[in-house]
Amino acid sequence: MPQGQPVSVPDDGLTTRQRRNRPLLFVHTGIGKGKSTAAFGLALRAWNQGWPIGVFQFVKSAKWKVGEENALKVLGASGEGGTVDWHKMGEGWSWVQRDNQLDNEEKAREGWEQVKRDLTAETYKLYVLDEFAYPMHWGWIDTDEVVEVMRNRPGTQHVVITGRNAPAKLIEAADLVTDMSKVKHPMDAGQKGQRGIEW
Repeated sequence: MPQGQPVSVPDDGLTTRQRRNRPLLFVHTGIGKGKSTAAFGLALRAWNQGWPIGVFQFVKSAKWKVGEENALKVLGASGEGGTVDWHKMGEGWSWVQRDNQLDNEEKAREGWEQVKRDLTAETYKLYVLDEFAYPMHWGWIDTDEVVEVMRNRPGTQHVVITGRNAPAKLIEAADLVTDMSKVKHPMDAGQKGQRGIEW
């Protein structure tokens, strides 16, 4: 177990063990590459612990074959770790071009309703809400509602939310926030995304 000295110890009446095992809300945001990749790495750790995992992929195309999807589904079906359910909420999307987004907006809202039902039922131990920051940033889903649902979720359900432009209220409510900054990227030099790197 990693050791360290806390900056401060909250006056919350919890023991060290209780505080260690409380559910966490993670936010991976920023313009750099690696937000979803880090979330799926967390899902691998959760799978290894035998946790049931729910991945909710918002706004990206349901036709887009994400490499982590196949890997996590195979692992989930192996019977060796936790189970993995993968839900796709978008019909097609690009952060460069957002034409004809009404269908995506409705799919995102439907996806959020499903997440709320699963949180209430304590369906999963880890939820990966991939690209979920976008529907909040665009006003499709109310950030105040998301924060309230996250604060009041039952049990010990961990949630990781990815996407650029995470709202300030979500960042404030989160336990762990990582801002992925970009120093350099091959696309800046005109190189297209490639297999095994972007997907």
